[in-house]
Amino acid sequence: MNNIVFKLNNIGKVYNENEKNELTVIKNLNLEIKENEFLCIVGPSGCGKSTLLRILAGLELPTEGEIYYRGRVLKKPTKDIGMVFQNYSLMPWLSVEENIALGLKFQSISKEKQKKIVDEYLEMIGLTKFRTSKPYELSGGMQQRVAIARSLANNPDVLLMDEPFGALDAYTRIQLQKELLRIWEKHKKTIVFITHSVDEAVYLADRIILMSKNKGAIEVDIQVDIPRIRDRANPRYAELNQQLLDALEDLNKVE
Repeated sequence: MNNIVFKLNNIGKVYNENEKNELTVIKNLNLEIKENEFLCIVGPSGCGKSTLLRILAGLELPTEGEIYYRGRVLKKPTKDIGMVFQNYSLMPWLSVEENIALGLKFQSISKEKQKKIVDEYLEMIGLTKFRTSKPYELSGGMQQRVAIARSLANNPDVLLMDEPFGALDAYTRIQLQKELLRIWEKHKKTIVFITHSVDEAVYLADRIILMSKNKGAIEVDIQVDIPRIRDRANPRYAELNQQLLDALEDLNKVE
């Protein structure tokens, strides 16, 4: 049990409970997420991926079942669980370095140590020379790197990512996938990553789960048995892509 970070038992989530327009988003979901695991969640729009991520973050409570974080029931957000959104969520009036330091200012950390941490992450994401720039002066990919650095600067135990690269062009997306894996290899955080892209999931994940739309349940749970750094020309890479695409197509037929 020591290496289990999250344990979800029979999780259900219903919106507008007991009303005529009641909506069941997740039903009877069971899941364990291990320490240092890079887990990708894939599924059609409306299958409950983002709701599941918000439950993992403690931002929403399940209607049914229990969620445990390191053996304790999770009922509210904690600084040990960081989150990165698709829309960057940077403060437009703050500089790059001020955005990265934002969470540190609420902790009992000296200004000298704050600067050291910010400098480390600016170096890591390759934006040291943009430290005084405002978010609007950066490209989308650069803004997302700042958002990731801001979350990591707080040294979370877990990093939850809700389609962080979804709005980026194909080239920038691939570059940030590589960047994220490099950072993950260095820090070995537990990462839960939502994506609509099967290819992205196969490239990034140790393990992929596929959720169905109507049942809000896990339909496929597979380990990615390709060593890193992954080559998209590897025949096994194509096999896993096709396996997931076929599963998505079958789900759409049923639904």
